[in-house]
Amino acid sequence: MKFLKILSASLVFAAGLSLNATSANAKCSAHLGDFDWDSANVHTAIASYVIEKGFGCDVQVSKGSTTPIMAAFFDGQIQVITELWEDNLVELLKPHFADGSIIHMGVNTPASEQAFWVDRATAEAHGLKSVEDMKKPGVWELFKDPEDPSKGRLTSCISGWTCYTINYVKLKEYGLDEMYTNFDPGSGGALDAAIAGGFAKGKPVFSYYWTPTSLMGKPEIDMVRLEEPKYDSDCWQNMSVVVEDIKANGFEAYKPSCACEYKDMALTKTVRADWAAENPEVAEFIKGYSLPTETVNNLLAYYVDVSGGDMESTAMWYLENNSEWLDWVPSDVATKIRGTL
Repeated sequence: MKFLKILSASLVFAAGLSLNATSANAKCSAHLGDFDWDSANVHTAIASYVIEKGFGCDVQVSKGSTTPIMAAFFDGQIQVITELWEDNLVELLKPHFADGSIIHMGVNTPASEQAFWVDRATAEAHGLKSVEDMKKPGVWELFKDPEDPSKGRLTSCISGWTCYTINYVKLKEYGLDEMYTNFDPGSGGALDAAIAGGFAKGKPVFSYYWTPTSLMGKPEIDMVRLEEPKYDSDCWQNMSVVVEDIKANGFEAYKPSCACEYKDMALTKTVRADWAAENPEVAEFIKGYSLPTETVNNLLAYYVDVSGGDMESTAMWYLENNSEWLDWVPSDVATKIRGTL
C-alpha cells in the first residue's frame, strides 16, 4: 500500500499512520487524527487524499483510540478531526470550544445511532424490548460471560473509547452492573467479530454497537435496539460530568447520577484554530466536506469487504464514483485530483 506507511512518533500515543508527502517543499501541512473504527477511517482517507493530491500539502495521519487522539488534538500535535462523536465528548470539548483553540466545522454525516442491542431471535423468544427486560429472571444466563460465569456479558466499547465509560455508568444506573460485565473486546475488529461470531454460531448476542457501519448492513446481522429512558439533555450532561471524572480519576470516582439513551446525532468535524488561520483554503474544504449516510454505508461496505481496509483504494473509489466532492474544492484542485485517479 504505497499511500500509507507506519509512523513512529513521539506523540502521546504509541503509533500511528503517516501519509507520504507530495514534496519536500509542500506549501502547507496537515496532521489528521484518525480513530480505530471504520467510519472514521474512510473519512480520514478521503480528506487526506484530497489535501495531499489536490492542495499539495504534507499530510500525516495518526490513528488511535479516542482519549490519546483527542489529547494530541487539544495540545496541538494533531490539527484536523474529520469524524467527531461530539455528544459523547460534551464535557471534554467544552473548554476548548470556549477558549477558541478549536473550531466547529459542521456536519460530517447527518445521521448516526448508538445503543444496546440483542439479536432478534433471542429478543423475540424472551420478550426483550428494553434494558429493564434484561433483569428478567434467567435472562443474564443467556449471555453468560465465559470469563466471569456468575454474570452475563455486555460486549461493550473499547476501553480507550469514551463510550466504554458511558456504558459502565449506564449499567450502574440501570441496575444491570450486578448481572452483566462491561466487557472490553480489545479492538473494533474484535467487537465486530464477537457480534458476527454469535450470529454464525447461533448464540445470543448482547452488545453495544452503532451505525453507520458495514456490519449493520449485512443481511445476516439482525438485531433489536433495546429501549432506554428517552434522551434528556440535562441527564446526559450530568452523566457526562461523572464519565469525565472516571476517565480522569478511575472507576472509584463513580457517583450516582442518571442515564438515558444515546442521542441519535449528526457526526461532526473540528480543526485547530491556529491551523485553520494558516491554511484557510484547506480549512474551507474541511468545512464543506459532508456525506449522506447512505453514501457512508456504501463506502464502509467497499472499505471492509472489497478493499480489505486499504485507505488509498477507498479514497480513490469514492472520488471516482461520486461527484458531491466537486462542491468542496476549487476547480483547479479538482483537476489535480482527477489527474491522480
